[in-house]
Amino acid sequence: MNIKAIFLDLDGTLNNDQKRITPRTKAALMKAQEKGIRIALASARPAPGLFKERDALELAKFGGILMSYNGGKIVEAATGKVLFETAMELQTTKTVLRFLEQLPVTPILDDGKDFFVTDKNGFKVAYECQNNGMICHEVANLADFLHFAPIKILMSVVPEALPRVQKIIAAQLPEKLTVVQTAPFYLEVIPAAIHKGQGVLDTCKVLGIDPKDTVAFGDAQNDIPMLQAAGAGVAMGNATENVKAAADCVTATNNEDGIALWLEPYL
Repeated sequence: MNIKAIFLDLDGTLNNDQKRITPRTKAALMKAQEKGIRIALASARPAPGLFKERDALELAKFGGILMSYNGGKIVEAATGKVLFETAMELQTTKTVLRFLEQLPVTPILDDGKDFFVTDKNGFKVAYECQNNGMICHEVANLADFLHFAPIKILMSVVPEALPRVQKIIAAQLPEKLTVVQTAPFYLEVIPAAIHKGQGVLDTCKVLGIDPKDTVAFGDAQNDIPMLQAAGAGVAMGNATENVKAAADCVTATNNEDGIALWLEPYL
């Protein structure tokens, strides 16, 4: 396989369970970049949430790409130049937020710089702010407060309730929006046109790369379109069973240098 680009999910894939890139995985990815292979970080996180991994892998030096919001915003790591961006419609977002007030979810909004919630002590709020290195502001009501068109609505949900809540939300959303699970305790409402698979295609178009010359690594439900769009879709050993079934192959876990083990024979 002639690999020209690597697409990497972060949590559960690039990062181990301690939220770090292991030395062996980092060494393999640095060697890939030195050979001219482009790296794109592909995450449901807002763009600032990718900066730690961007810097650790020196993506600005090697022409890397940041694919945040599941592909809703794609930028150049070196310049911050926006290559693609798809946002939700403001009034529609307000309507969805009103509906979510009836459900056992904790909505978390962001404007690309800061988070906004109604309760800083809400389920997983502090975790999300810390994980992305972003400031969290408390407001009285998100629908009343909203004055910008967000790319997504993030919701934390206790895992036991998540499947039921996802079905309820899906049944009420307009056709142009969808709800996806991005972690055992996260749901996201995003434009239906946004998914990591489209992000792969959009990035390849900009870079002038054939998608068949790419490899993607992932572990969660929202990674499936990315694994299917890439030339080789690799599920981590810790991936869910439906992700493994959708992938071309399965490597070791995120704690066992799964990315490096798959890449090293090609480097």
